[in-house]
Amino acid sequence: MKRIFLISLMIPAVFFAQSKKLTIEESIQIGLENSSLIKISESNLRSSDAKITEATSRMFPKLSLSAGYTYMNLNDPKEIGLGPVGMEVINPFSLYGMQLSIQQPLFTGFQISSSKSAAENSYEAMNFEHQKNINNKALEIYSAFWNFFKAQKQYELTQEYLTSLKDNLQQTKNFLDNGLATMNDYLKIKVQVSNAEVSLIDAKNNMEIARASFNKSLGIPLSDSTQIDANYTSIQGQPLEYQDLLTNALNHRDELKSLAFNIKAGEDRVTAANSGWWPKLYASGNFFLYNATAKTFAIDNEKLQAWFVGLSLNWDLWDWGYTSSQSAQAEESVLQGEESLKMLKEQIKLETYQAYLNLNSQKEKINVSQLAVESAEENFRLTQQKYDYNLATSNDLIDAEVELLDAKTKLAFSNADYELAKVKLEVTIGQKIY
Repeated sequence: MKRIFLISLMIPAVFFAQSKKLTIEESIQIGLENSSLIKISESNLRSSDAKITEATSRMFPKLSLSAGYTYMNLNDPKEIGLGPVGMEVINPFSLYGMQLSIQQPLFTGFQISSSKSAAENSYEAMNFEHQKNINNKALEIYSAFWNFFKAQKQYELTQEYLTSLKDNLQQTKNFLDNGLATMNDYLKIKVQVSNAEVSLIDAKNNMEIARASFNKSLGIPLSDSTQIDANYTSIQGQPLEYQDLLTNALNHRDELKSLAFNIKAGEDRVTAANSGWWPKLYASGNFFLYNATAKTFAIDNEKLQAWFVGLSLNWDLWDWGYTSSQSAQAEESVLQGEESLKMLKEQIKLETYQAYLNLNSQKEKINVSQLAVESAEENFRLTQQKYDYNLATSNDLIDAEVELLDAKTKLAFSNADYELAKVKLEVTIGQKIY
């Protein structure tokens, strides 16, 4: 019997969600354990496995037992006519007994064997579909994790920006009190503080929405105060070659394997449908045991036993096109599967190329964003120093702070997008990410 792959994870979701920060690995474990989609997929896999047993059972002898009891009491008339002389009926009449039968298919036009093979290939197709469902669920959790990270980082950076603005507002107030700054300078920064407070409210709301989406992907309550522990991976390494990635995708994508097995199952169903052209041969045996009481015929507690064995042949010589139509349907199903396989391969080529370009693009964005942060930090440091000595205006300082916030945000987003692009590429080429 086939062994079914089931997700069996013993990590309590509530413990992780409430007592510690979740890593991406822990998040995936919890999400897969709680996923209704995966549980349905596992159920479908078990059902497909049971169909193999069902098909196999038809290859073995079928043993059946039947039993019955009959009682008859004739009240009127009291006589029955049998020939020229009537016979008085003596009640009652009773019959009980049993029949034991066995039947073994010897040849069914390859129907049973092809049905069993179709069930086995369907199971393999379902198994690869199950693996794909797990991988897709893991990708969903990855996306929710890094989207939550980006929203959280946006909130943190906005907080830092607001704190810095408030420090500058206090400094400008001191300058104003000492005649070193104008009221206009003070009001400009004050307006910027108000804008930053509004942005912080929006950032917090976006973070809570992203947290709820992350909780949903894990199958835990939306209102849980979940925390995450995100770490970037290194982007160093050998450049990826598109052709190597495409070869991996065409060799390892679960969808391709699943469809290939479905095509094999379809070919088996063609053979099963064509079985209608062949005769069917069965061996059978029966054993009868009856006990009859019919006093009218002078039978009292008479035991009757009989047995026989034999062969039976059944051949449908004309079925009004039933077999040919069944065969045609099965053949068209195979044709559709083969064309779907071609289309899927073309789609995978496009997905692989897009994922490849996206990953390279995210690498470049990280490098550019890092340089932008370094430049913005240096510009802000110099502008802050000039402002401390009243050599820069409040507009200069605000522009430097906004530029630094924008650069840090883009770098954080680029790092998160790179992590997501990397794992999407892994999924695209058929790697397991769970």
